[in-house]
Amino acid sequence: MNPTTLVDSFSRRTFLGRGACGIGYAALASLLNPMGGAQRGSYAADGSADPRQSLGMLKRLHHAPRAKRVIFLTMAGGPSHLETFDYKPKLAEMHGQPMPESFTKGQPIAQLQGKELKCFGPQHAFKKFGESGQFISEIFPNIGTLADDICIVNSLRTQAINHDPAHTFFNTGSTISGRPAMGSWLTYGLGAVTQNLPGFVVLTSTGKFGQAQPIASRQWHSGFLPSRFQGVELRGKGDPVLYVNRPAGVSASQQQDVVEAAAKLNQLHGQAVDDPEIATRIAQYELAFKMQSSVPELMDVADEPQAVLDAYGTKGGDGTFAANCLLARRLAERGVRFIQLYHRDWDHHGGVKDQIAGTAKEVDGPCAALINDLKARDMLKDTLIVWTGEFGRTPMAQGNGRDHHIKGFSMWLCGGGIKGGITYGKTDELGYNAVEDIVEVHDLHATLLHLLGVDHERLTFFSQGRDFRLTDVSGHVVKPILA
Repeated sequence: MNPTTLVDSFSRRTFLGRGACGIGYAALASLLNPMGGAQRGSYAADGSADPRQSLGMLKRLHHAPRAKRVIFLTMAGGPSHLETFDYKPKLAEMHGQPMPESFTKGQPIAQLQGKELKCFGPQHAFKKFGESGQFISEIFPNIGTLADDICIVNSLRTQAINHDPAHTFFNTGSTISGRPAMGSWLTYGLGAVTQNLPGFVVLTSTGKFGQAQPIASRQWHSGFLPSRFQGVELRGKGDPVLYVNRPAGVSASQQQDVVEAAAKLNQLHGQAVDDPEIATRIAQYELAFKMQSSVPELMDVADEPQAVLDAYGTKGGDGTFAANCLLARRLAERGVRFIQLYHRDWDHHGGVKDQIAGTAKEVDGPCAALINDLKARDMLKDTLIVWTGEFGRTPMAQGNGRDHHIKGFSMWLCGGGIKGGITYGKTDELGYNAVEDIVEVHDLHATLLHLLGVDHERLTFFSQGRDFRLTDVSGHVVKPILA
């Protein structure tokens, strides 16, 4: 029977619909070729790939990498740089006074547009930490102890003033929905290091302070890239993946029979229609099967020493940011290339003094524990950690809170080729405009790719009549922050 006749007589979807009940039923290629599961993505010192293994689209890195993986800590809601990492004594002096019009005239402001603008001084004191003497807010005592390991950037700037488009821009380099996320670009270009877990994993948590912003799953979508590169969300509480277990009464051998039959049908259908998404489906079914064993093992933290659990402040499995930080380390150990954590608790339009102190306490200890844990395992040197919100907050008061702000705000980076103990860039004396060593979001993306051995201008995908890249038509590597 030729492939077309088979497809016409018996739909692949019909077969799968009748024959499969769980996520693991359709695992394909690796079961038919069990010796083909070597890890992928090993590099020599010059950036070349191990000839016995395969990369993603890039057959050879553009230069030797400094980082192997990324843990991207997204503080969703927009943390105020003025209460966290950008020390502004002049703003404190002008508390309650009219905001000078020279700063704000003609500038985009979210909810304060057309209202009386008054300076709102920092609500928490700053201290110098470490031998580097970096100014960090006292609400981050644990991160403060690591001041000599982190690089604070106080001159970040973005383009979108509302939450969802701002997240979209940070994740994809465009405010237009539908472009691939950072993690998708990385797994497309570099391939996977593990074949038992997704190359791009997302974890979300919600705290007890501020307004929790919704996070849409399209923030980790693959866009116009093949769908096998999209991120996979793992739930930090309860079943991490729905239907990950084999249904009761189904043996491994029975599942193997279905898998082998499905493999043959997929191969025949692929020959008939030449659809690249069929290869994606095969790969995802294969991964789903492997996750039946890898995910439960990942989530079981019984092997973690009590001292490690105490440092993070969690027993695991509770869905908190602390538990997700611990899972991030475990995912990194197991070869996941891009791990993104969202903490949805930073939208402080009111009560910023108490609210931001509460939110900071939720992340301060776990972030420090993650850095120290990676350090102890000799993994920090090749793990890039990024801590940032989608934008900052205004120096002007919104009652006793702050409005959205895009003209200048803060982030920090650590490990993976980053120079620790430095503060890069600055805003003006009131914390409104980034005025020195400005870092755009596309610059951050270019730097991230550079640390992974990739020239951001050469990682492209042809779609809709032109080549696209994560940095669009912009971006430069921020070399002064590199070790």
